[in-house]
Amino acid sequence: RHMRNLIGNAGIAHVRYPTAGSSSAAEAQPFYVNSPFGIVLGHNGNLTNAEKLKEDIFRQDLRHINTTSDSEVLLNVLAHEIEESSKSSVLNSDVVFDAVTSLHKRCKGAYAVVSMIANFGLLAFRDPHGIRPLVIGKHESPEGVEYMVASESVALDVLGFKLVRDVEPGEAVFIDMNGNFYSKQCAKPNHHPCIFEYVYLARPDSVIDGISVYQTRLNMGKTLAQKIKKHWKHLDIDVVIPIPDTSRPSALQLALELGLDYREGFIKNRYIGRTFIMPGQALRKKSVRQKLNPIKIEFQGKNVLLVDDSIVRGTTSKEIVQMAREAGAKKVYLVSAAPPVRFPNVYGIDMPSRNELLAPNKTDEEIREEIGADELIYQDLDALIENIASINPKLKKFDASCFDGKYITGDIDEYYLKNIETLRADSNKSDKPSNASTQMDLNLIKNEEEAA
Repeated sequence: RHMRNLIGNAGIAHVRYPTAGSSSAAEAQPFYVNSPFGIVLGHNGNLTNAEKLKEDIFRQDLRHINTTSDSEVLLNVLAHEIEESSKSSVLNSDVVFDAVTSLHKRCKGAYAVVSMIANFGLLAFRDPHGIRPLVIGKHESPEGVEYMVASESVALDVLGFKLVRDVEPGEAVFIDMNGNFYSKQCAKPNHHPCIFEYVYLARPDSVIDGISVYQTRLNMGKTLAQKIKKHWKHLDIDVVIPIPDTSRPSALQLALELGLDYREGFIKNRYIGRTFIMPGQALRKKSVRQKLNPIKIEFQGKNVLLVDDSIVRGTTSKEIVQMAREAGAKKVYLVSAAPPVRFPNVYGIDMPSRNELLAPNKTDEEIREEIGADELIYQDLDALIENIASINPKLKKFDASCFDGKYITGDIDEYYLKNIETLRADSNKSDKPSNASTQMDLNLIKNEEEAA
């Protein structure tokens, strides 16, 4: 209803959940700067050197950052580089690509970006590692060719756009107001897409980097079944039940491979959001029972194998195991389609600090005891990578840092992890506007004192 009242033929929309700091509307995207030219920007990911960039922005241009959002920092870096690149030239696609090239040299971390320059065109680019997804779509209309850039291909599907291709790592694309399409490789690619997109984040009907998310989840179920046949064939399993929604394809394929019944044992309340991204442990725990309700006849007197996409904090798993027992299950076995999450994600997922994660310093047996399951089975990381990479032979490397602690950008140390742990603490997440200016000034004072 509101969109129909908008005028113009270009725009940006963004759906955000906070990974750190404030969740207030003040940090909703897209962000806007009026100079140079008027630029708006929407960003998926996380800059790992945002604090350093914030200081540089203030010293170079006296640009004031109003929020704690790294997306606003990214916008101001882009604005600075466009201003620098356009000083000796008329604004055109080459100038914009030069600005993106300079931005890549300054920014570290994960960023899939869509930006609009007023009265000039639409710009999209992806970090050199391609950690976060970004796709291009095209639609032929009576008025001419229309383009769309989105984080997932399903966004194209529902609006009648055809998936053309992914924006490549380090590539920028620009569509001017006349519909002319330009692209350029602005940084050397070193492709490592986030493996958690396939495990949990992406919709199953999406295609990311030429890989069907749905097929990867079927593959996960197949390799889990193989592992159970090899190491847990003694388990007396009556029924396989998915924990809705993401685990459904994996649970279905696992049941088929093992020759077991597949049943929907939980009914999902569609009006409760994804508990993983909710701010605050108490809210997440409360929401599990509001979100899921067991069908008791599928549990009564049975040994049930529950399948989940992953186990992060353990909030959902612990509650659901208890719910299964309350519904009458004799034994409850829990299977995770992903390996243990032992490290924080620093590239744009609200995967909490190590203190809030369930697995960092625990054995599988200790995790099983804490969750309360009779058996706990994890996917192996090598198997998970093969499940995904086998679909696209060109893609062999992934960012799997939440599982193996290897951060592809090479700039993550203990100091950074402690800092992000503080920012991500549940006690620091609120709907109050952030006081970024105070934080920035304190950082500047601290650094100046250290320099002195």
